[in-house]
Amino acid sequence: MPDLLTGRLSLTTPEGVRLLLTPAGPAPRAWAWAVDFLIWLAVVWVMIMVLSGTKLGEGVLMVLLFVSYWGYPIICEVYFGGRTLGKRVVGIEVLRTNGLPVGWRESTLRNLLLVADFLPLMYCSGLLCMLCDSRFRRIGDIVAGTQVVYREKRRARPAPPDAPPAVPPFPLTPEQQRTLADLFERERRLPPGRLEELGSLAEPLTGLSGMASLERLRGYVAGMTQ
Repeated sequence: MPDLLTGRLSLTTPEGVRLLLTPAGPAPRAWAWAVDFLIWLAVVWVMIMVLSGTKLGEGVLMVLLFVSYWGYPIICEVYFGGRTLGKRVVGIEVLRTNGLPVGWRESTLRNLLLVADFLPLMYCSGLLCMLCDSRFRRIGDIVAGTQVVYREKRRARPAPPDAPPAVPPFPLTPEQQRTLADLFERERRLPPGRLEELGSLAEPLTGLSGMASLERLRGYVAGMTQ
């Protein structure tokens, strides 16, 4: 279930990686579909100009219309990070409900079931389903086990501390390692007094206090990020 305040989903992948995802509502998904549909119409116009005029050309045109309409979103979602051109423009992507990339099965199911979402008229079933679902999933998403989320912009992580690497006196848990790394990522935003206080709090780990303890911690982080 999404967080009631932020609307974000907290998922943990099989590898133990925690993901925070924001489900995309009907409006951005409608814009993405409109962009994709306009692109498809432009391609169809070119194909008609090239292939119309002969029976063979018209037969090939019918096959290409079918393949392009159904194949375009599936190929894009499988090979291009869950995003068609329309989704790329809007900034959304398709994932499995566990946060992993979609495969052929999931993408094929969700796209073929667009027919059910359009019933009885103008995407009525799909819109009603999204409004009733906490993750804004349409019928195709629920059956295929997928969801559409906003694509998070990746922020560049700060460089590791410039200090001689050091080894902690005892192994640190992944959570403790993340806490130390986060401390030095936020170091420039903390006043010197607060940094000295945090260094003293880590005395059981470093055997030192104040800024000397902080420098020892800096060495631990430098060793972990090598």
